[in-house]
Amino acid sequence: MRGLQTPVRAIRRQVFTEVAKLGFKANAETLVADMEAIPYEIVGEDSEVKYRESIYRARAVVRERLRLAMGLSLRPENKPVHLTAGVEASNISEKYYEPPLMQVIPSGCESCEENKYEVSNMCKGCLAHPCQEVCPRGAISMVNGKSFIDQDKCIKCGKCKSVCPYDAIAKKERPCKKACGVNAITSDKLGRAYIDADKCVSCGMCMVSCPFGAISDKSQIFQLARALSEGEEIVAEVAPAFVGQFGPNINVRNFKAALEELGFSETYEVALGADIGAIAEAHHYVNKVTTGELPFLLTSCCPSWAMLAKKFFPDLIDQISQELTPMVATARTIKQEHPNAKVVFIGPCAAKKLEASRRTVRSDVDFVVTFEELQAMFDAKGIDLTAYEAESSFHDATGAGRGYACAGGVAKAIEECINEYYPGTQVNIEHAEGLAECKKILTLAKAGRMNGCLIEGMGCPGGCIAGAGTNIPIPTAKKDVAAYVKNSSRALPPKELEEIELK
Repeated sequence: MRGLQTPVRAIRRQVFTEVAKLGFKANAETLVADMEAIPYEIVGEDSEVKYRESIYRARAVVRERLRLAMGLSLRPENKPVHLTAGVEASNISEKYYEPPLMQVIPSGCESCEENKYEVSNMCKGCLAHPCQEVCPRGAISMVNGKSFIDQDKCIKCGKCKSVCPYDAIAKKERPCKKACGVNAITSDKLGRAYIDADKCVSCGMCMVSCPFGAISDKSQIFQLARALSEGEEIVAEVAPAFVGQFGPNINVRNFKAALEELGFSETYEVALGADIGAIAEAHHYVNKVTTGELPFLLTSCCPSWAMLAKKFFPDLIDQISQELTPMVATARTIKQEHPNAKVVFIGPCAAKKLEASRRTVRSDVDFVVTFEELQAMFDAKGIDLTAYEAESSFHDATGAGRGYACAGGVAKAIEECINEYYPGTQVNIEHAEGLAECKKILTLAKAGRMNGCLIEGMGCPGGCIAGAGTNIPIPTAKKDVAAYVKNSSRALPPKELEEIELK
């Protein structure tokens, strides 16, 4: 469902917009009353048919969404906690996320069946009944002239489905669990989805795959809106996947001017940090992998991929690039030039929210918002991007760094830098997209099957343009990024970038 404009996305957008309005309003005296009114504004008396079977349940879900959007945790189910409990702790202009980031809203979950084969009304009761013949456990019989699967005997092998000539056997799966490449989705005692925080890498694919909108993440839009309204010096760093995300006719100048209208003092491209990383990792590959000092090199720019490697393949930690991610490299560049400014990463990625708050490597990022959340902030301020135009577009980065937005783009940029600045070097490239593929390639690497390789991993299938916080269909985003890369004034970063010190 990524890229589709569904009622679930509409509700998310409404919640984010209302929360951003609260932040821009910055009125502590009316905050509690304003929060309590939002569920009734979003789910009116005429909303029953549109969203849920009951407006009361719909409002209950919106209330929990509202808390997450304010940066608060969900309320416990076993004791009474008011909607606005803890809001004082969020009513500040600086607040990091407290894990877990991805959370299942219990009142929103439909307790989908995890794995079940079921005969539909498409069954013709054919004479051959191949489904019955291939079943290894005798779980299929004919009842009232139709095939019937005994769930107590069924082992979920899927052979019956594969041979049915009418495609009459359906495999019922929990969408969030199917989308999770690390098997972090389990069930609670009531059969509702539950996210195992020890396995979760916060990619957000479960969130965008749930057709009921029962999974959501925490946000900083309230705190960012407050900071912007207070007139602080706030600098935006924008991920290269931004092109096309705010409308087909919105160019870079429109986007920059709209950010300034929102209250940002300046805007940088995160692709600048990608350029720095591409040169650094090209140097790292040539000096460490081709010499045999390291068996292979794993890129580090995708936080879900890096978290996956550290959680499930701790033996490979030394092979993860130690270079700063583009987000952090750009933030440190900004802090050198604007030491008193707060830095906001604007991108497509949910996992960047946790990367910014980690303590092992200083991120220098004060806020993280997604493209989806930023659009809601524009809505809250009534900003029409077509009405604004800056004097210039971006000129900070090259096509190589901007190409990081698409799967395969990171490895391609590093390979092109190696070919340009270390001619004659043999480069072996592998890349995986989606956590399931990432696990497979890391398993092969651990077994010694990827020696000599530069391995790029992307947690989201399609890369950053397919992140959980994007606004448009993946094919459209890919096309827009390709055009942006092609029209860049420089194709590759200068080799001197590797000498930049980002303390």
